[in-house]
Amino acid sequence: MSLRSFFKGAILVTASAALIAFITLAGILAFTFYHSDGGRSWDVSVRKTSDALAWDGTDYTFTGEALLADGSWAMLLDESGRVIWSLRKPSDVPEQYTLTDVASFTRWYLNDYPVQCWVREDGLLVVGAPKGSMWKHDMAMNSSTLTQMPLWFGGIFLLALGCVLLLSYTVVRRWFRQAQQVRDAARSDWINGVSHDIRTPLSMVMGYAAQMEEASDLPPARRRQAGIIRTQSQVIRDLVNDLNLTMRLDCAMQALRKEPLQIEAFLRQTAADFLNGGMGEGCNFEINLPAEPLPVIEADPFLLRRALNNLLSNCVRHNTSGYPICLGARAEEKAVVLFVEGGVGEVAPVTTEPTGQLEADGGAAHGTGLKLVRQIAAAHDGTVQFGNGTSQSLCVSILLPIR
Repeated sequence: MSLRSFFKGAILVTASAALIAFITLAGILAFTFYHSDGGRSWDVSVRKTSDALAWDGTDYTFTGEALLADGSWAMLLDESGRVIWSLRKPSDVPEQYTLTDVASFTRWYLNDYPVQCWVREDGLLVVGAPKGSMWKHDMAMNSSTLTQMPLWFGGIFLLALGCVLLLSYTVVRRWFRQAQQVRDAARSDWINGVSHDIRTPLSMVMGYAAQMEEASDLPPARRRQAGIIRTQSQVIRDLVNDLNLTMRLDCAMQALRKEPLQIEAFLRQTAADFLNGGMGEGCNFEINLPAEPLPVIEADPFLLRRALNNLLSNCVRHNTSGYPICLGARAEEKAVVLFVEGGVGEVAPVTTEPTGQLEADGGAAHGTGLKLVRQIAAAHDGTVQFGNGTSQSLCVSILLPIR
Protein backbone atom coordinates (compact mmCIF):
# COMPACT_ATOMS: atom_id res chain seq x y z
CA MET A 1 0.00 0.00 0.00
CA SER A 2 1.61 3.28 -1.13
CA LEU A 3 1.52 6.56 0.75
CA ARG A 4 -0.67 8.01 -1.98
CA SER A 5 -3.21 5.21 -1.56
CA PHE A 6 -3.14 5.76 2.20
CA PHE A 7 -3.97 9.46 1.78
CA LYS A 8 -6.73 8.63 -0.68
CA GLY A 9 -8.23 6.24 1.83
CA ALA A 10 -7.92 8.84 4.61
CA ILE A 11 -9.66 11.48 2.47
CA LEU A 12 -12.42 9.03 1.58
CA VAL A 13 -12.95 8.11 5.23
CA THR A 14 -12.98 11.80 6.21
CA ALA A 15 -15.53 12.69 3.54
CA SER A 16 -17.69 9.71 4.51
CA ALA A 17 -17.59 10.62 8.19
CA ALA A 18 -18.47 14.26 7.45
CA LEU A 19 -21.36 13.18 5.20
CA ILE A 20 -22.69 10.76 7.83
CA ALA A 21 -22.48 13.40 10.55
CA PHE A 22 -24.18 16.02 8.35
CA ILE A 23 -27.00 13.70 7.30
CA THR A 24 -27.52 12.61 10.92
CA LEU A 25 -27.74 16.19 12.16
CA ALA A 26 -30.02 17.25 9.31
CA GLY A 27 -32.22 14.20 9.91
CA ILE A 28 -32.58 14.99 13.62
CA LEU A 29 -33.51 18.60 12.88
CA ALA A 30 -35.96 17.57 10.14
CA PHE A 31 -37.57 14.95 12.38
CA THR A 32 -37.96 17.44 15.23
CA PHE A 33 -39.42 20.14 12.98
CA TYR A 34 -41.84 17.80 11.21
CA HIS A 35 -43.21 16.12 14.29
CA SER A 36 -43.50 19.38 16.18
CA ASP A 37 -45.85 20.35 13.29
CA GLY A 38 -43.77 23.43 12.59
CA GLY A 39 -46.69 25.67 13.53
CA ARG A 40 -48.99 23.96 11.06
CA SER A 41 -51.64 22.24 13.19
CA TRP A 42 -51.90 23.78 16.65
CA ASP A 43 -51.97 27.50 15.90
CA VAL A 44 -53.63 27.16 12.50
CA SER A 45 -56.38 24.77 13.66
CA VAL A 46 -57.38 26.84 16.69
CA ARG A 47 -57.56 29.97 14.58
CA LYS A 48 -59.70 28.24 11.99
CA THR A 49 -61.83 26.79 14.77
CA SER A 50 -62.38 30.30 16.10
CA ASP A 51 -63.31 31.55 12.62
CA ALA A 52 -65.87 28.74 12.31
CA LEU A 53 -67.58 29.77 15.58
CA ALA A 54 -69.94 32.72 15.15
CA TRP A 55 -72.59 34.50 17.28
CA ASP A 56 -75.89 35.08 15.39
CA GLY A 57 -77.46 37.29 18.07
CA THR A 58 -79.25 34.53 19.95
CA ASP A 59 -76.90 31.57 19.93
CA TYR A 60 -73.52 30.30 18.68
CA THR A 61 -73.23 28.44 15.38
CA PHE A 62 -70.25 26.25 14.54
CA THR A 63 -69.35 25.14 10.99
CA GLY A 64 -65.93 23.58 11.64
CA GLU A 65 -66.83 20.02 12.60
CA ALA A 66 -64.13 18.70 10.27
CA LEU A 67 -61.52 20.68 12.19
CA LEU A 68 -62.23 18.83 15.44
CA ALA A 69 -61.73 15.25 14.30
CA ASP A 70 -60.04 12.41 16.16
CA GLY A 71 -61.76 13.08 19.49
CA SER A 72 -60.91 16.79 19.75
CA TRP A 73 -63.29 19.08 21.59
CA ALA A 74 -63.79 22.83 22.15
CA MET A 75 -65.36 25.29 24.59
CA LEU A 76 -65.71 29.05 24.91
CA LEU A 77 -65.22 30.87 28.22
CA ASP A 78 -66.56 34.33 28.97
CA GLU A 79 -64.72 36.96 30.99
CA SER A 80 -65.93 35.44 34.26
CA GLY A 81 -64.50 32.03 33.38
CA ARG A 82 -67.85 30.36 32.73
CA VAL A 83 -68.37 27.98 29.79
CA ILE A 84 -70.85 29.64 27.42
CA TRP A 85 -70.42 27.25 24.50
CA SER A 86 -68.94 23.78 24.09
CA LEU A 87 -68.65 20.93 21.60
CA ARG A 88 -67.97 17.37 22.77
CA LYS A 89 -66.55 18.66 26.03
CA PRO A 90 -65.52 15.73 28.27
CA SER A 91 -67.50 15.28 31.45
CA ASP A 92 -64.44 15.66 33.66
CA VAL A 93 -63.77 19.15 32.32
CA PRO A 94 -65.29 21.78 34.70
CA GLU A 95 -67.88 24.40 33.71
CA GLN A 96 -66.31 27.26 35.70
CA TYR A 97 -62.70 28.45 35.94
CA THR A 98 -60.83 30.95 37.99
CA LEU A 99 -58.07 33.21 36.76
CA THR A 100 -55.52 30.84 38.27
CA ASP A 101 -57.06 27.87 36.44
CA VAL A 102 -56.90 29.70 33.11
CA ALA A 103 -53.29 30.72 33.69
CA SER A 104 -52.44 27.09 34.48
CA PHE A 105 -54.09 25.26 31.57
CA THR A 106 -53.01 27.80 28.98
CA ARG A 107 -49.42 26.94 29.91
CA TRP A 108 -49.73 23.25 30.76
CA TYR A 109 -52.68 20.84 30.67
CA LEU A 110 -56.37 20.96 31.61
CA ASN A 111 -57.13 17.84 33.65
CA ASP A 112 -54.42 16.03 31.62
CA TYR A 113 -55.98 17.20 28.34
CA PRO A 114 -53.53 19.01 26.07
CA VAL A 115 -55.26 22.28 25.14
CA GLN A 116 -54.57 25.37 23.09
CA CYS A 117 -56.22 28.75 23.50
CA TRP A 118 -57.34 31.58 21.26
CA VAL A 119 -58.41 35.00 22.54
CA ARG A 120 -61.66 36.33 21.00
CA GLU A 121 -63.65 39.47 21.55
CA ASP A 122 -66.36 37.49 23.34
CA GLY A 123 -64.04 35.32 25.46
CA LEU A 124 -61.37 32.65 25.40
CA LEU A 125 -61.69 29.72 22.98
CA VAL A 126 -60.18 26.48 24.30
CA VAL A 127 -59.53 23.55 21.91
CA GLY A 128 -58.54 20.27 23.53
CA ALA A 129 -57.18 16.94 22.29
CA PRO A 130 -57.58 13.46 23.85
CA LYS A 131 -55.43 12.59 26.83
CA GLY A 132 -51.98 11.28 25.89
CA SER A 133 -52.33 12.32 22.25
CA MET A 134 -49.99 15.34 22.42
CA TRP A 135 -46.93 16.31 24.37
CA LYS A 136 -47.06 19.89 25.53
CA HIS A 137 -44.17 21.70 27.11
CA ASP A 138 -43.61 25.38 27.69
CA MET A 139 -40.06 26.52 27.06
CA ALA A 140 -38.31 29.73 28.01
CA MET A 141 -34.73 30.59 27.16
CA ASN A 142 -32.41 33.49 27.81
CA SER A 143 -31.61 35.48 24.66
CA SER A 144 -27.86 35.09 25.14
CA THR A 145 -28.31 31.33 25.43
CA LEU A 146 -30.35 31.32 22.22
CA THR A 147 -27.60 33.15 20.33
CA GLN A 148 -25.05 30.61 21.61
CA MET A 149 -27.06 27.62 20.39
CA PRO A 150 -25.40 27.54 16.93
CA LEU A 151 -22.00 27.41 18.63
CA TRP A 152 -23.12 24.57 20.87
CA PHE A 153 -24.58 22.61 17.96
CA GLY A 154 -21.45 23.28 15.91
CA GLY A 155 -19.22 22.15 18.76
CA ILE A 156 -21.21 18.96 19.27
CA PHE A 157 -21.09 18.29 15.53
CA LEU A 158 -17.33 18.80 15.39
CA LEU A 159 -16.85 16.62 18.47
CA ALA A 160 -18.85 13.81 16.89
CA LEU A 161 -16.99 14.25 13.62
CA GLY A 162 -13.64 14.20 15.42
CA CYS A 163 -14.53 10.98 17.24
CA VAL A 164 -15.52 9.35 13.95
CA LEU A 165 -12.32 10.51 12.26
CA LEU A 166 -10.17 9.36 15.18
CA LEU A 167 -11.76 5.93 15.08
CA SER A 168 -11.35 5.77 11.29
CA TYR A 169 -7.72 6.89 11.53
CA THR A 170 -6.97 4.23 14.15
CA VAL A 171 -8.55 1.49 12.09
CA VAL A 172 -6.92 2.59 8.81
CA ARG A 173 -3.54 2.98 10.47
CA ARG A 174 -3.74 -0.47 12.02
CA TRP A 175 -4.80 -1.95 8.70
CA PHE A 176 -1.97 -0.13 6.92
CA ARG A 177 0.59 -1.45 9.40
CA GLN A 178 -0.70 -4.99 9.06
CA ALA A 179 -0.58 -4.76 5.26
CA GLN A 180 2.94 -3.32 5.44
CA GLN A 181 4.09 -6.10 7.77
CA VAL A 182 2.69 -8.74 5.44
CA ARG A 183 4.41 -7.09 2.47
CA ASP A 184 7.73 -6.75 4.32
CA ALA A 185 7.57 -10.35 5.51
CA ALA A 186 6.89 -11.59 1.97
CA ARG A 187 9.76 -9.53 0.58
CA SER A 188 12.08 -10.69 3.36
CA ASP A 189 11.21 -14.35 2.76
CA TRP A 190 11.76 -13.98 -0.97
CA ILE A 191 15.14 -12.24 -0.60
CA ASN A 192 16.29 -14.70 2.04
CA GLY A 193 15.27 -17.63 -0.16
CA VAL A 194 17.06 -16.26 -3.23
CA SER A 195 20.15 -15.41 -1.19
CA HIS A 196 20.27 -18.88 0.28
CA ASP A 197 19.95 -20.48 -3.14
CA ILE A 198 22.76 -18.31 -4.54
CA ARG A 199 25.27 -18.84 -1.75
CA THR A 200 25.92 -22.56 -2.30
CA PRO A 201 26.70 -22.47 -6.06
CA LEU A 202 28.56 -19.19 -5.59
CA SER A 203 30.81 -20.75 -2.95
CA MET A 204 31.59 -23.60 -5.32
CA VAL A 205 32.43 -21.18 -8.14
CA MET A 206 34.72 -19.17 -5.88
CA GLY A 207 36.42 -22.30 -4.56
CA TYR A 208 37.11 -23.80 -7.98
CA ALA A 209 38.21 -20.40 -9.31
CA ALA A 210 40.71 -20.02 -6.45
CA GLN A 211 42.11 -23.53 -7.13
CA MET A 212 42.47 -22.75 -10.85
CA GLU A 213 44.12 -19.41 -10.04
CA GLU A 214 46.76 -21.18 -7.94
CA ALA A 215 47.23 -24.18 -10.27
CA SER A 216 50.80 -24.13 -11.66
CA ASP A 217 49.94 -26.42 -14.58
CA LEU A 218 47.61 -23.82 -16.15
CA PRO A 219 48.81 -21.12 -18.54
CA PRO A 220 49.09 -17.63 -17.01
CA ALA A 221 46.22 -16.37 -19.16
CA ARG A 222 43.86 -19.04 -17.79
CA ARG A 223 44.99 -18.32 -14.25
CA ARG A 224 44.25 -14.61 -14.76
CA GLN A 225 40.81 -15.52 -16.06
CA ALA A 226 40.23 -17.68 -12.99
CA GLY A 227 41.25 -14.72 -10.81
CA ILE A 228 38.72 -12.53 -12.62
CA ILE A 229 36.03 -15.16 -11.99
CA ARG A 230 36.93 -15.25 -8.29
CA THR A 231 36.91 -11.45 -8.01
CA GLN A 232 33.58 -11.08 -9.76
CA SER A 233 32.13 -13.87 -7.62
CA GLN A 234 33.15 -11.89 -4.57
CA VAL A 235 31.31 -8.90 -6.05
CA ILE A 236 28.18 -11.02 -6.44
CA ARG A 237 28.55 -12.28 -2.87
CA ASP A 238 28.87 -8.72 -1.57
CA LEU A 239 25.86 -7.68 -3.65
CA VAL A 240 23.75 -10.45 -2.11
CA ASN A 241 24.89 -9.41 1.35
CA ASP A 242 24.08 -5.76 0.57
CA LEU A 243 20.65 -6.76 -0.67
CA ASN A 244 19.92 -8.62 2.55
CA LEU A 245 21.21 -5.77 4.69
CA THR A 246 19.27 -3.15 2.70
CA MET A 247 16.07 -5.11 3.18
CA ARG A 248 16.69 -5.45 6.91
CA LEU A 249 17.39 -1.73 7.30
CA ASP A 250 14.28 -0.84 5.27
CA CYS A 251 12.13 -3.01 7.53
CA ALA A 252 13.94 -1.89 10.72
CA MET A 253 14.96 -5.50 11.32
CA GLN A 254 18.69 -4.81 11.74
CA ALA A 255 19.50 -4.09 15.37
CA LEU A 256 22.38 -1.65 15.83
CA ARG A 257 25.22 -2.88 18.00
CA LYS A 258 26.81 0.44 18.86
CA GLU A 259 30.07 0.69 20.73
CA PRO A 260 32.68 3.41 21.33
CA LEU A 261 34.70 3.73 18.13
CA GLN A 262 38.16 5.23 17.78
CA ILE A 263 38.05 6.57 14.23
CA GLU A 264 41.78 6.45 13.41
CA ALA A 265 42.22 2.79 14.36
CA PHE A 266 38.92 1.87 12.73
CA LEU A 267 39.86 3.45 9.37
CA ARG A 268 43.31 1.88 9.34
CA GLN A 269 41.85 -1.55 10.00
CA THR A 270 39.20 -1.00 7.32
CA ALA A 271 41.84 0.00 4.76
CA ALA A 272 44.04 -2.98 5.66
CA ASP A 273 41.16 -5.44 5.33
CA PHE A 274 40.14 -3.89 2.01
CA LEU A 275 43.66 -4.09 0.54
CA ASN A 276 44.35 -7.57 1.93
CA GLY A 277 41.17 -8.78 0.29
CA GLY A 278 42.62 -7.89 -3.09
CA MET A 279 39.91 -5.32 -3.89
CA GLY A 280 42.34 -2.40 -4.26
CA GLU A 281 44.85 -4.00 -6.58
CA GLY A 282 46.27 -1.63 -9.16
CA CYS A 283 45.04 1.52 -7.38
CA ASN A 284 46.96 4.22 -5.56
CA PHE A 285 45.50 4.10 -2.05
CA GLU A 286 45.88 6.83 0.60
CA ILE A 287 44.68 7.48 4.16
CA ASN A 288 44.04 11.08 5.22
CA LEU A 289 43.76 11.62 8.98
CA PRO A 290 44.20 14.85 10.97
CA ALA A 291 47.09 15.40 13.33
CA GLU A 292 44.74 16.00 16.26
CA PRO A 293 42.88 13.00 17.69
CA LEU A 294 39.31 12.68 16.52
CA PRO A 295 36.44 12.40 19.00
CA VAL A 296 35.21 8.97 19.93
CA ILE A 297 31.78 8.19 18.46
CA GLU A 298 29.13 5.56 19.19
CA ALA A 299 28.59 3.41 16.09
CA ASP A 300 28.06 -0.10 14.80
CA PRO A 301 31.50 -1.08 13.40
CA PHE A 302 30.08 -3.83 11.19
CA LEU A 303 27.60 -1.53 9.41
CA LEU A 304 30.04 1.36 9.19
CA ARG A 305 32.73 -0.88 7.68
CA ARG A 306 30.18 -2.16 5.17
CA ALA A 307 29.36 1.41 4.11
CA LEU A 308 33.03 2.35 3.65
CA ASN A 309 33.77 -0.88 1.74
CA ASN A 310 30.92 -0.10 -0.64
CA LEU A 311 32.30 3.38 -1.29
CA LEU A 312 35.84 2.06 -1.78
CA SER A 313 34.61 -0.67 -4.13
CA ASN A 314 32.74 1.94 -6.17
CA CYS A 315 35.90 4.03 -6.44
CA VAL A 316 37.93 1.04 -7.62
CA ARG A 317 35.25 -0.04 -10.08
CA HIS A 318 34.87 3.43 -11.63
CA ASN A 319 38.42 4.70 -11.34
CA THR A 320 38.83 5.25 -15.07
CA SER A 321 40.92 8.41 -14.79
CA GLY A 322 43.68 7.12 -12.56
CA TYR A 323 42.80 9.31 -9.58
CA PRO A 324 44.17 8.14 -6.23
CA ILE A 325 41.65 6.66 -3.81
CA CYS A 326 41.66 8.38 -0.44
CA LEU A 327 40.00 7.22 2.78
CA GLY A 328 39.96 9.79 5.56
CA ALA A 329 38.17 11.55 8.38
CA ARG A 330 37.92 14.99 9.96
CA ALA A 331 36.01 16.73 12.74
CA GLU A 332 33.36 19.37 11.95
CA GLU A 333 31.59 21.10 14.84
CA LYS A 334 29.37 18.39 16.40
CA ALA A 335 30.03 15.70 13.80
CA VAL A 336 32.80 13.42 12.57
CA VAL A 337 33.08 13.20 8.79
CA LEU A 338 34.26 9.99 7.14
CA PHE A 339 35.02 10.50 3.46
CA VAL A 340 36.06 8.45 0.46
CA GLU A 341 37.51 10.33 -2.52
CA GLY A 342 38.36 9.06 -5.98
CA GLY A 343 36.81 7.16 -8.82
CA VAL A 344 34.46 9.17 -11.00
CA GLY A 345 36.26 12.23 -12.22
CA GLU A 346 33.47 14.76 -12.75
CA VAL A 347 32.73 18.09 -11.13
CA ALA A 348 29.54 18.32 -9.09
CA PRO A 349 28.26 20.67 -6.38
CA VAL A 350 28.01 19.43 -2.82
CA THR A 351 24.62 17.83 -2.32
CA THR A 352 22.90 15.20 -0.20
CA GLU A 353 21.69 13.38 -3.34
CA PRO A 354 23.82 11.32 -5.75
CA THR A 355 24.87 13.04 -8.98
CA GLY A 356 26.26 11.88 -12.27
CA GLN A 357 26.88 8.15 -12.27
CA LEU A 358 26.20 7.88 -8.56
CA GLU A 359 22.55 6.91 -8.92
CA ALA A 360 21.03 4.98 -6.03
CA ASP A 361 18.44 2.98 -7.91
CA GLY A 362 18.86 -0.63 -8.88
CA GLY A 363 19.46 0.18 -12.54
CA ALA A 364 22.44 2.42 -11.95
CA ALA A 365 26.08 1.45 -12.16
CA HIS A 366 26.39 1.41 -8.37
CA GLY A 367 23.28 -0.68 -7.72
CA THR A 368 22.27 -0.84 -4.08
CA GLY A 369 25.67 0.28 -2.79
CA LEU A 370 24.95 3.96 -2.24
CA LYS A 371 21.43 3.28 -1.04
CA LEU A 372 22.92 1.05 1.63
CA VAL A 373 25.43 3.76 2.55
CA ARG A 374 22.60 6.26 3.09
CA GLN A 375 20.60 3.73 5.08
CA ILE A 376 23.54 3.00 7.37
CA ALA A 377 24.19 6.72 7.87
CA ALA A 378 20.50 7.31 8.65
CA ALA A 379 20.54 4.43 11.15
CA HIS A 380 23.29 6.36 12.97
CA ASP A 381 21.29 9.65 12.73
CA GLY A 382 23.79 10.86 10.14
CA THR A 383 23.70 12.04 6.52
CA VAL A 384 25.61 11.45 3.28
CA GLN A 385 26.97 14.23 1.07
CA PHE A 386 28.28 14.10 -2.47
CA GLY A 387 30.74 16.69 -3.74
CA ASN A 388 34.11 17.37 -5.37
CA GLY A 389 37.41 16.13 -4.03
CA THR A 390 40.73 17.94 -4.08
CA SER A 391 41.74 16.45 -7.44
CA GLN A 392 38.48 16.97 -9.36
CA SER A 393 37.30 13.51 -8.36
CA LEU A 394 34.06 12.79 -6.58
CA CYS A 395 34.06 12.78 -2.78
CA VAL A 396 31.40 10.98 -0.73
CA SER A 397 31.19 12.04 2.95
CA ILE A 398 29.37 10.37 5.83
CA LEU A 399 28.52 12.82 8.62
CA LEU A 400 28.04 11.12 11.99
CA PRO A 401 26.92 13.15 15.03
CA ILE A 402 29.04 13.25 18.17
CA ARG A 403 27.05 12.26 21.27
